[in-house]
Amino acid sequence: MNEFKKFAIVTGASSGIGYAFAEQLLKRGYNLLIVSNVPEIEEAAKRLKDAALQDGSSNLQVVPLVLDLGQQSSARELYEYTRAHKMEIEVLVNNAGVYHDKDILDDSEGFTSLIMNLHMYTPAMLCYLFGQDMRTRGKGYILNVCSVTAKMAAQRLGTYGGTKAFLAHFTRALHIELRKYGVSVTNVSPGAVDTGLYSISPTLTKIGKCLGIIVSPQTLARRGLFALFHGWAKTTVPTIFWQVLCFLILLAPTCLLRLIRRLGWF
Repeated sequence: MNEFKKFAIVTGASSGIGYAFAEQLLKRGYNLLIVSNVPEIEEAAKRLKDAALQDGSSNLQVVPLVLDLGQQSSARELYEYTRAHKMEIEVLVNNAGVYHDKDILDDSEGFTSLIMNLHMYTPAMLCYLFGQDMRTRGKGYILNVCSVTAKMAAQRLGTYGGTKAFLAHFTRALHIELRKYGVSVTNVSPGAVDTGLYSISPTLTKIGKCLGIIVSPQTLARRGLFALFHGWAKTTVPTIFWQVLCFLILLAPTCLLRLIRRLGWF
């Protein structure tokens, strides 16, 4: 008899996109292990448990874990935690990350190391560790939160977009490798999401949402999980605007991007 209980992991789940993914997975009947480097993850777990009670799902567990995923030891620590607590991970959502647009050399050494660990090393190692268990069982779901900036090789996005490009390429390869084993691997690439990270007014945010340029975390989570459970390799949210923008930036010659820099536009 299998002693392990099925769980979904969501990293960076204390608020915003990660919390929205946790909400959606709870509604789908998954026990949750939610991970963050901040103590607010405890309060997030309480809110999720209260929501489960209201929905009549009092038997579901929501386990908070404070863990700094910016350290290269964290993937193994998280994996060993699940083994010690007899959690069978059926769904892995690699969401933890940090956003910024800044010149590469203006970042500190510590921040550069942090963003590379959060966006590349830790999610890749979590995929490696939990992916092996999923492949052995013949079932599992991995969702990596990438970004449309993975296709934007432009100034001020070198570190952020570059790390997301690695994650996007890694996810595509893993999708192909694991598909025949019954494991679904999906890249969800958000454009602008209403999480309060952008320095724009509430009015502009509202206009952006009306135009479909900005989406809510809940919309992103729903669409991302829809793609994951339908076995898609990738989905972009929102779709048309950001796909067109990415295409135009890919066409832009380097001399044009240098001109934009000289003019101080970006």
